[in-house]
Amino acid sequence: MGLLPELRYPTVAELVSSSRALTVRRPGLCVLRQVGLSRAGRPLYLLSVGHARRAVLVVAGAHANEPAGGGTLLALARRVVAERELRDDTSWHFLLCADPDGASLHTATEPDNLYDYHLGFFRPAGREQPEWAPSVLPPDRLPPETLALTGVIDELRPYLQVSLHGTDLGGSWVQLTRNVPGLAEPFGKSAAELHIPVETGASDAAGWPASGPGVRVMPPAEAGPVYPSLPDDARHSTWYRTHRYGGLTAVVEVPMWAGGLVDDPEPHPAPAEALRHLADRLLRDAREVRQVLEEARPGAMEGAGTAGGPLLRAATWGLELVPGLAGDLVRTRPPDGTRAYVASVDAFTRRVPLRAAAMLRRELRESDTHAAARLERLVALWSDSFAVHFRARRVPVAHQVEHQVRTVVAAALHARAGTGAGTG
Repeated sequence: MGLLPELRYPTVAELVSSSRALTVRRPGLCVLRQVGLSRAGRPLYLLSVGHARRAVLVVAGAHANEPAGGGTLLALARRVVAERELRDDTSWHFLLCADPDGASLHTATEPDNLYDYHLGFFRPAGREQPEWAPSVLPPDRLPPETLALTGVIDELRPYLQVSLHGTDLGGSWVQLTRNVPGLAEPFGKSAAELHIPVETGASDAAGWPASGPGVRVMPPAEAGPVYPSLPDDARHSTWYRTHRYGGLTAVVEVPMWAGGLVDDPEPHPAPAEALRHLADRLLRDAREVRQVLEEARPGAMEGAGTAGGPLLRAATWGLELVPGLAGDLVRTRPPDGTRAYVASVDAFTRRVPLRAAAMLRRELRESDTHAAARLERLVALWSDSFAVHFRARRVPVAHQVEHQVRTVVAAALHARAGTGAGTG
């Protein structure tokens, strides 16, 4: 498949419009239907291509701040329509946006730099994220977006679910709920051709077995979490729903900006000391954001993650995680001693207070301009420091999309080979 022309990130409305156009052009092959409503009443749409019982489900928009997935989903749907061999005995199903409410609040649709990106940043609290909600909420309190997604999984019983994710700055990696032998080679080849670094020590997959560079397989439950303080657990997310039907999930991450350091497999000379330094910085930065919030909104942290509007809930939820996470970094032996892992933790510990500051700036800009200005200065300072430290380089949207498309197709082919007749 050749490189796509330069793209921009499509809006949810554009995804729906383009999907409808496909159904008009190929009415016997493509179907677009509503599979649920969001909490705010926005429709959730599923585009299906083909009629075979063996199914692949592709999910975009699970995180509002990760926009590449929408473009990938649309490019992939068009490719499946055009290439009969991809759908000879497999139907493909595309959930256009798992969180349309979140997408409406993340307004940084075409950022030129990390500062612009954070000025319009939104990512909901964990319990409001469709894929993660089952890991922190009881079944009777799950949001309707989660119920729509699990309903689609139960209906289709896909042999492969692919969740399209992204990172602001770093590299590309894949998380698997079960191993897919052979996937690492095409994944790595695609990343190299498109000049995207492979994040070999992603903190999201800390301690997980490697199937190949940048491809990690989630460990069994008895392995225990690397960061015990974090409330969510991937094994209770919607990623594992496919296991009921013999399937698996692949989570494909791609960066908006490529970062240096994240692909360095060399041993770090003092990883534990480096993590202690990062924990100290995390506490210091979060304390600075929290001080602004407490002066502007006394008592706001008392309902951390549950009170106020979505921006306030998300920001306070993130700040509430900081003490435990910092403690984990100090008390827990580093599961990976490479420079790449330390760099990934460095990026992670920068993001938490930076994102909280960015969302609180938006929350307070109408009611407390002084507090908002203080937070904006932090956003500017920390965004610039983040970009400079990691030598940020913009990854063209077309390359982000192409890499995810190639990885999804490779995962579908290799997972199918590994499951034989599939589960259909």
